[in-house]
Amino acid sequence: MLYDSHTHINEERYTDKERAEVISKINEAVTAGKLSYVNDIGCTLVTSRMTCSHAEKYPWCYGVVGIHPHWASEADDMTLMMIKSLAGKKKIVGIGEIGLDFHYDNSPRDVQREVFRKQIRMANDLKMPIVIHSRDADEETMEILKEEGAFDSERKSWFSERPAPQGWESAAKDARVLLHCYSGSSELAEQYVRLGGWISVAGPVTFKNNKKTVKVVQEIPAEFLMVETDAPFLTPEPLRGRPNISPYVEHTARIVGVIKGMSFEEICKKTLENTKRFFGVK
Repeated sequence: MLYDSHTHINEERYTDKERAEVISKINEAVTAGKLSYVNDIGCTLVTSRMTCSHAEKYPWCYGVVGIHPHWASEADDMTLMMIKSLAGKKKIVGIGEIGLDFHYDNSPRDVQREVFRKQIRMANDLKMPIVIHSRDADEETMEILKEEGAFDSERKSWFSERPAPQGWESAAKDARVLLHCYSGSSELAEQYVRLGGWISVAGPVTFKNNKKTVKVVQEIPAEFLMVETDAPFLTPEPLRGRPNISPYVEHTARIVGVIKGMSFEEICKKTLENTKRFFGVK
């Protein structure tokens, strides 16, 4: 029923027991028909390798591999070659999460920029979807994506066109660039969508004072939206205070449906279709 477009079953801080419990809860939700698929998202070489293992082992799991900006300092050329090799493994469906994080600055900004650019080029070489992390770096993220050809007509030619409602026909050309856990403005979200990008929203849309993300959901057509948990982080209401897990994506989807004036069943179907289309999941 639902596709959690972004989670971290591979979270390095999990103990083996905690990871097994997370997987068990996902299995239960899938068996109950509440969850269809999840994407396990890599942030480092270690977690990307774990992603490949999970994607191979669990029918409901697909993988995305890459180096998060927090760990950009660790991404030498050999590491990036290994990521590129992992991207060719079975059920690996994208490069990510990659981008810029100028909030924490865990890696120097010039290093973040260089590693981001190299991974966009990698995704272009492989003709794969890209999953973007951007925090306090909106302008530069957009600038680098444009400069590295993430929205070029050649890239869009690799992917089939997507449904676009009236007034959004220019967005039919699909660049397969996903802004994960989107926290920017509705105006910037529209720019991304019209360039061929997609928007994914997470638990913060359920927070009482988060008017910014609510406006994004109001303004962006459902044809371009996905839902996610970013588990174990960003637990939605009414479950804040406990670690997030993929089945909790239901709460985010329900709020997105309310904002869009859609039933829960309708928003589940639409976001499932969108996410499968984006990642090429049959």
